[in-house]
Amino acid sequence: MSSQVFWAALALMLVFEGLFPFLSPGGWRKTFEKLLSLRDGQLRFFGLVSILLGLVALWATL
Repeated sequence: MSSQVFWAALALMLVFEGLFPFLSPGGWRKTFEKLLSLRDGQLRFFGLVSILLGLVALWATL
């Protein structure tokens, strides 16, 4: 993987991460407050699901 692809992927991730708080700051804040109330195990589960979905999406594009 070239470094250009890595930096492009990182930049695209930052764009997606910034869309929700930019478009709906109140909704983002409420969602973040709900995330803070989750237990560690629940957060780990959502993190694992996110990782697996990302890997599947990456595998599907190759």
